[in-house]
Amino acid sequence: MKYNINVIYEDNHLLVVEKPINIPTQEDSSKDKDMLTILKEYLKEKYNKPGNVYLGLVHRLDRPVGGIMVFAKTSKCASRLSEQIRLNKFNKIYNAVVMNKINDHGSLTDYLLKDTKNNIVKVDKNGKESKLNYKRIKTIDNMNLVEIKLETGRSHQIRVQMSHNGNPLYGDQKYNKNAKNGEQLALFSKKLEFFHPITNELLTFEIDLPDRFPFNIFKS
Repeated sequence: MKYNINVIYEDNHLLVVEKPINIPTQEDSSKDKDMLTILKEYLKEKYNKPGNVYLGLVHRLDRPVGGIMVFAKTSKCASRLSEQIRLNKFNKIYNAVVMNKINDHGSLTDYLLKDTKNNIVKVDKNGKESKLNYKRIKTIDNMNLVEIKLETGRSHQIRVQMSHNGNPLYGDQKYNKNAKNGEQLALFSKKLEFFHPITNELLTFEIDLPDRFPFNIFKS
């Protein structure tokens, strides 16, 4: 594969990969190469398929976020995975490095409203209810490695809710006023758990933290 994407699992129905940081999930205004396009090219080349290749997008990661994603190879699988997400049977676990003192564990519920003009999300009583649970894994100086489980899947949800809680993410250029230019957002999709859309087998995929700052300081 030209873009050296880590394929974690593949069968006739699913494609589970590790999304690199700073690649869009799907085409955006930048017109940079995106995951959907890259993976369609991969499938076209691997299976020598003529014409267009179907690949269904069932969830997204923000451009600066890396980690596990699943794509559907058929529309039936895309529909069934989307239904699992709707019914909260699709578990997404993230690791983040957040700043400042934080409780050992907690749950956050906020109402998030998307400002499409400025491409930001804010806490607003007119927004959609958004829930997450977190637990602190390790603290070094003013930085905390936390594990986050989403109960809802809103745009920029983790970044906005943690910042609103007083714990902005390291390197978050949108929601951490102390982030410096050039810092990489410390948010990583570590684990996915869902039922296979055809066999109904429970599938769990998990990958290691990246070898980059600030995640790497928590590895020792």
